[in-house]
Amino acid sequence: MTKKEKVVFVMEELDKLYPEVPIPLDHKDPYTLLIAVLLSAQSTDVRVNQITPILFQKADTPEAMIKLTVKEIRAIIKPVGLSPMKSKGIYGLSHILIDKYEGKVPQSFEALESLPAVGHKTASVVMSQAFGVPAFPVDTHIHRLMYRWGLSNCKNVVQTERDAKRLFPKNKWNDLHLQIIWYGREYCPARGWDIERDKITLSIGRKSLINKQLKN
Repeated sequence: MTKKEKVVFVMEELDKLYPEVPIPLDHKDPYTLLIAVLLSAQSTDVRVNQITPILFQKADTPEAMIKLTVKEIRAIIKPVGLSPMKSKGIYGLSHILIDKYEGKVPQSFEALESLPAVGHKTASVVMSQAFGVPAFPVDTHIHRLMYRWGLSNCKNVVQTERDAKRLFPKNKWNDLHLQIIWYGREYCPARGWDIERDKITLSIGRKSLINKQLKN
């Protein structure tokens, strides 16, 4: 298959499997999504979804969040990891949202990425999932699958994102990045990969990876 044919095949198969794509992180508005995505760094969505109800019961707005201390926030979010950095980030960005944006989450990549503890991936998730702006956040699943499918050399996440945006239609980005995440979790994980269940990789993937997996 050519890369163009691979892209069409991937989109068709993912649309069959995931005609509707739920957002993995539980949230109710842009602010709670921003906090949830920030917490998900080097953690799992399952773990984050266990912690955010506890945090949001105490504070689900910037105004309520700054009434907590950094120490109190850290104690709640400790199970997701990196709690010292994340608690300071949550407290700091909540202050900035109040002081600079009237308590609202800004709707631009530049503004989001200027907030404490908010990187490009977090900003991309918020822009795509909260505001519907085309973006292609690259997590470990997308980074892995783009390589296994022969759609990117995946030297780094920046290159993977660039390749994904170049290959896939812009109007599909927001759904596709979620579809690929769900597919990666269900059919093409980093560990315990059963290649015979992974139809997409079997059909278009790198032959060396497929042969190696089938021999295992």
